[in-house]
Amino acid sequence: MVDNHEGHWSLPGGKVELNENLIEAAVREVYEETGLEVEIGDILAVNEAKFIKRNHHAIFFTFEAKVTGGKEGIKNAQEILKIEWVDIEQASQRLPYYTEGIKKLMKGNALYNNQGTIY
Repeated sequence: MVDNHEGHWSLPGGKVELNENLIEAAVREVYEETGLEVEIGDILAVNEAKFIKRNHHAIFFTFEAKVTGGKEGIKNAQEILKIEWVDIEQASQRLPYYTEGIKKLMKGNALYNNQGTIY
């Protein structure tokens, strides 16, 4: 997980860039935020939320990933404060945008979750 300067933990991720697909974006974002190279597997979940304070509508695609190389480290200190490997319990507590918990996601029975409006 990564701790960004917005004050919350999340899985590595970000926006899809022009001419990039979801898999390419996931690989790039993991590398940019952690220094790790990954192979992307199956899609685990799709979460959707509207963030009122940021006037933002987001759709989160969560993929299974396997580390294949690279060297763990913060590549952009202005974006990422800390990188930390955590167990499933800690991950479930830290994911602010996934109220159902990561355990359900890991079991593969949480493919879509509309989280509504977040104030």
